[in-house]
Amino acid sequence: MSLQFQKTTLPNGVRIVTEHIPSVRSVSVGAWIGVGSRDETPDESGMCHFIEHMVFKGTRKRRMHHIAQRMENVGGYLNAFTSKEFTCYYSRCLDEHLPRALDTVLDLVVNPVFPEKELEREKDVVLEEMKMYEDTPDEYVFDLLDKAIYGKDAMGRPVIGTEESVTGFSRDSLVEFLSSNYTGERVVVAVSGNVAHARTVRLVQKALEGISTSGRKTDRREAPETSIQNIVETKPMQQAHLILGARGLDVHHSDRVALSVLNTVLGGGMSSRLNQNIREKYGYCYNIYSFANMHSDSGDFGVYMGTDATKADRSIKLIRRELDKLVQKPVSKTELERAKSQAKGAIMLGLENMSSRMMRIGRQELFYGRYFSLDEILDLLDQVTSEDLQRTATQIFAPERFSEIRLIPS
Repeated sequence: MSLQFQKTTLPNGVRIVTEHIPSVRSVSVGAWIGVGSRDETPDESGMCHFIEHMVFKGTRKRRMHHIAQRMENVGGYLNAFTSKEFTCYYSRCLDEHLPRALDTVLDLVVNPVFPEKELEREKDVVLEEMKMYEDTPDEYVFDLLDKAIYGKDAMGRPVIGTEESVTGFSRDSLVEFLSSNYTGERVVVAVSGNVAHARTVRLVQKALEGISTSGRKTDRREAPETSIQNIVETKPMQQAHLILGARGLDVHHSDRVALSVLNTVLGGGMSSRLNQNIREKYGYCYNIYSFANMHSDSGDFGVYMGTDATKADRSIKLIRRELDKLVQKPVSKTELERAKSQAKGAIMLGLENMSSRMMRIGRQELFYGRYFSLDEILDLLDQVTSEDLQRTATQIFAPERFSEIRLIPS
């Protein structure tokens, strides 16, 4: 695919990044706000996520059902998500409907009305969402990991918040949080597909002309302190859910690409060491994988596994053994090249999806303030050596650095 990346920063601080791909007939639009759950006080816990819900309940331009219909009526879709460091509202549609998509998405950002009659009802919806997550042990166990590693820091709290915090939200608190955090310098509008940059800038400028700028720098956060804790919880369920997790690397670390390749070797796919040596050799699990979460100034790395409770101790020992092997012995050239090829393939396949491309350029702008071309990314992967993997493993995989999370049947 031929493509062209362009970036414009408006006087109010809003950044617009586009990736022109003329060979497709669709566009993916995202409004990224550089505020997430880590930016909340304890009383505000879950507010970013709750606002993400409430903006769909009506704006100054549209009623709730009009928002839901606006993109679906032309065959597109509209959605949103919240993470620890940002909130994203996004849409995908045919390229001819780009003005509609931008107008709809940006309307959610600048014009929500937070109707009082919907407020209490949506609190009940979010409380049910909390129960859903708590009833999904392979997701809930990751909240326990965040608690173990980040402790009382906001990074250690669930993105969705707590029952106590959510039930305490008022319309005034939502309005205050939005006006304080949805400011120009924190907004990135990302568009990928058959899109003209100059036209996009004009449309965004019109839609966001009323957004304010706080004048603050965007790097307002302090790196969280981390801890090491072992947590055991019980729930009525059939399987034990285990995580070994430790502090990892942030998105700016010089070894971040090496860690991504290391993660592929250890637990990325059926050919990985964890799958071959624990699932296939011993039959101890159906699902096992490693993960590397990288944030702007912190990160965590770990291994998740679901197994029978009677095999939990043995499973933990086997996982630790695989981690130790990567510290003690360099990865072979063959295994290294296979992992690199796997990583390259995943990246290039993702580029065939416009939503994935939009997510990529949006995150790049938020984290790095710049664009990484495909050639640059592939070159970074090519530069990774076995020595890089071993050094990174030595840095992260020391046994005493790991928290141990066990969610076991009651």
